[in-house]
Amino acid sequence: MSVTPDVDDDLWSAIGDPTRRRMLDLLLAGEETATSLSARLPVTRQAVAKHLVVLDRVGLVRGALAGREKRYRVDDTQLAVAVAQLESVGSAWDARLQRIKRIAEAIEKSD
Repeated sequence: MSVTPDVDDDLWSAIGDPTRRRMLDLLLAGEETATSLSARLPVTRQAVAKHLVVLDRVGLVRGALAGREKRYRVDDTQLAVAVAQLESVGSAWDARLQRIKRIAEAIEKSD
């Protein structure tokens, strides 16, 4: 039995950043450009662009040219992968905590 479920470390590293999580929240509401995202976040457009590169590299967002800028959207398929991994990790921890509870109860009964 595996100690931890299979997870994509690069994906979770990308999601681990609070600014990128906020960007994903905004993109879930609809397409945005780096400029429009930077107007809604406390970071520069250049910082937003760098965060978008990270999110794009792990497949969480996709950009399409629209005039002079790229419009970004969340990639639903990769987001579903992230959600499934999170659920798997959550289930694994639930099982661990149940085992710890049973051990603690057994110890308590033997005292």
